[in-house]
Amino acid sequence: MLEKKIAALDRIYAVYDGFCTTLDMACKKYCAHCCTTNVTLTTLEGYKIVDHLLAAGKMDIVEGLNHRDATTYYRPQVSTNRLAELYAAEAKVPQEEMATDWEECSLLAKNVCAVYDLRPFGCRCFVSRRNCAETGFADIDEFTASVNTVFLQTIEHLDSDGCSGNLKDVLQVMASEDNRKAYAKDRLKCEANGLIVNWSLKVLMIPPEHRPNMEPILEELRQIKI
Repeated sequence: MLEKKIAALDRIYAVYDGFCTTLDMACKKYCAHCCTTNVTLTTLEGYKIVDHLLAAGKMDIVEGLNHRDATTYYRPQVSTNRLAELYAAEAKVPQEEMATDWEECSLLAKNVCAVYDLRPFGCRCFVSRRNCAETGFADIDEFTASVNTVFLQTIEHLDSDGCSGNLKDVLQVMASEDNRKAYAKDRLKCEANGLIVNWSLKVLMIPPEHRPNMEPILEELRQIKI
C-alpha cells in the first residue's frame, strides 16, 4: 500500500508540474529566497525523500540538518484539512505561533537544494511571479493560491493515516528505521514525535469564483487511485 501511495504522490506532483507550465514564474534554479527553515511536509513526502537518500547512500544530508531550538522555526499546530473543517463549521481556529527563525533551509548548498527532485509540495508551490529578492515578498495570484491549497489538501488526504510537520522534524523522524517501520504499518505516533495528525479531506477550500477554472485540475486529481 505504501508503494501505491508514493506512486500516487508522484502523479499528484506531475499534475501540479503541468499546471505550473501555464504560469509566468520568476522562480528558477539558484533562486532560493523562499527556501527557509519554515517549510512543512507530510510523513509520506518525508518517507519518500529518506527512502531515496538511503538508497543513494546520502543520509548525511539529513544527519547534517541543524538542530535549532524548536521554538525558533515554524511548527504547525493544525493540518490544512483540519483547518478547512474548522472554517466550514465556523469554529474556533487554533492560533499558530509565528516563527522567529527565517534562516535559509539546511538542505541548501550554494543556493541549490540537495533534494530538489524529491522536494515536497511545500517547496514546489513557491511560484512567485516576481523576484522575491527585489520585492521582499512572493507574488502569487489568488487562483494559484487556491490551487496550492487544493494540492495541500489532496496530499494530506493521501497520507491521512500519517502526520505533518516542519521539514526538519519530519525528516529526522523518518531517519529512524523504527519510525519508518511504524509508519509503513500506520502505527507512527504523531504527537510523540513532535508532529501533528493528518486529516482526511472532507471540505475543499475553493472560493466560488475559482471553481469553474479549478474543475479540470480536480478531474485530473480524481483519476489518481491507490
